[in-house]
Parts: sequence; structure tokens; C-alpha cells
Amino acid sequence: MTASARLAAERAAVDGALRRLLADRGERPARLHEAMAYAVLAGGKRVRPILARLAHAAAGGDPDRITEAACGLELVHTYSLVHDDLPAMDDDVLRRGRPTLHVAFDEATAILAGDALLTDGLGLLASRPPGAEWAVLRAAAVAVVAGAAGSLGMVAGQIEDLEATGPNDRGAADRAARLERIHRRKTGCLIRASVEVGAILAGAADCGPFTAFGDRLGLAFQVADDVLDATATADELGKSPGKDADAGKLTYVTLHGLDAARGRLDGLEEELAELARVLEGADGALAELARFIIRRSS
Repeated sequence: MTASARLAAERAAVDGALRRLLADRGERPARLHEAMAYAVLAGGKRVRPILARLAHAAAGGDPDRITEAACGLELVHTYSLVHDDLPAMDDDVLRRGRPTLHVAFDEATAILAGDALLTDGLGLLASRPPGAEWAVLRAAAVAVVAGAAGSLGMVAGQIEDLEATGPNDRGAADRAARLERIHRRKTGCLIRASVEVGAILAGAADCGPFTAFGDRLGLAFQVADDVLDATATADELGKSPGKDADAGKLTYVTLHGLDAARGRLDGLEEELAELARVLEGADGALAELARFIIRRSS
């Protein structure tokens, strides 16, 4: 199977599970459930649940057994996008190629849909796969994701990103350290946690190599996003391009320049290839996904 076919099959497995989980339940409040489905089913690369499935397989598990748990990661991720797009945050009108949730519905509904997606995502991780034999592993997975999403993880990165937007008088070295911290928290934490969840649910004796891979991949993902924001069109991105630079946001491109950002990605690709070899041998699925994430910016 080619890399593109493998990733397409992975995405299809995740999308099918998401559609089942978000199917019309005939329950009120219908508008809330409609908004949640609108945000999640609009598309997306499904990187986080795919990472969990691939890491689970690399650790010796059957990825189909954890697909619904992995979908919990996508719900948590989508919540972060819904809230990130709000007028009080990035104030964006386009996400995944169509109007953002607060534009398509309204701001209050978007806030509440995001709240529900976060809670339901953690609920999936706490309850899937079902069965007492999974209980300890589920608890460990929930703890990892809650930590990655909380006040020392994704939310910390989000608030520091807001604080770093616009003119500031920090020296270049301070800004570089701050940027690395923002990237590792705002984007990197949940990507790292997705890899860890796959390994945890497989009962891996040592999650350290998975954590290292997820950590570097999270950084690569955000640097690639910074490059894309500076170079891609709205159709290619599925969201508004150039907003980061226009807002005076601290990004790898605005701080270091486009050539340096692309050079950093080249270095991260080499690191990730070596880390993936430790986990699954040469040319495995995790290495393929890492290449896809990095090269989408080229």
C-alpha cells in the first residue's frame, strides 16, 4: 500500500467512526448537536486520531479496537479550533474550507459546542474501549490528554500566543524561547499526547520513545503551519492565510524567516525518521505520516 493510500484508509476509518458517534441522536438540544457535527464533520486531516491508531499498531495493538477512543482526540482538537476562531481569540471566518462555527451559527452556540466537544472527547477516552480489562489503560489515557489540553498544555499555549501578538520589546532570544514554548504547548502537547495514547492503550512497557516522537512531530507540525500561513492560498489551507503576519503574531516565519523555517523542517524530518525507525523499523506508517505533515508545506 502506498503512503497516500494508507493515510486515506486511516482517515476513512476515523471519519466513519466520527459519523457514527455524531449521528443524529434525536435528542434536544438539536441545535447544539448540529453545531458539534458541523464543526467535526467539515473535514480535516484527522492527524491526531490517526497518530493514536498508528502508535497503537507500532506498540503491538489492534488499531481498530481503539478507533472510538482516538475519535475523542479529534473532538478535543476540534473544540480547540472552534474556540481559537472566536472573535475574542483569532477572530477567523474560515475553517476547513467553510465558515467558522460562530459565523455559521452564532457566538454563544460556538462557545457551548466547543465546551461539549471537549467534555465528550474526554468522555470517549474514559469509556472506550469498553470493558474492565481496559480500565487502567483508559484512566492513564484520559490523564495524559487532560494534561495536554489544560492550563499547563494547550490552553497555556493559547493564552501565551495571545499575549505574544502585536508589538513587544522582548529581545530576539527571548522571543525565540517564547515561540518554542507556544508551539510545544498550543499545538505540540495534543499531538504528543495522541502518540502516547496509542502506546498506552497498547500496554507499552516504555512510552518514552513514543513521547519523543510525538514531541518532535508536534513542533514540526506547527512550523509547517507557520510556513503554510505565509505561502499557501485560502483554498489550500481551508482557512484564512496571512492572518498571523497581519496580526503581528509571533511565528517561526515572522521571527526567523521563510528559509530558516524550511531548514528547521528539514532537520526535524531527519530526526523524526530516526525516531520512527526505533518504533517500527524503516519506512513505517509513523514515518510516512511525519513526512506528509512536513512536506505539505513545501
